[in-house]
Amino acid sequence: MKAAKLRELTGEDLLKKDRDLREDYFKLKFQHGIRKLENPARLTQLRKEIARVQTIITEQQA
Repeated sequence: MKAAKLRELTGEDLLKKDRDLREDYFKLKFQHGIRKLENPARLTQLRKEIARVQTIITEQQA
């Protein structure tokens, strides 16, 4: 999701999005330890999206 669309979300929606992304990342990381992933680049994408959401949360708090 683009940063501009994330900025339109409310604080609660951003926190929910962060929680969902972290859960997806955890599951994918766990699967990666067990077997080979079909798309290992998804791990990097999820990390960047989590960072994007965290940045916007911090901006809104300031």
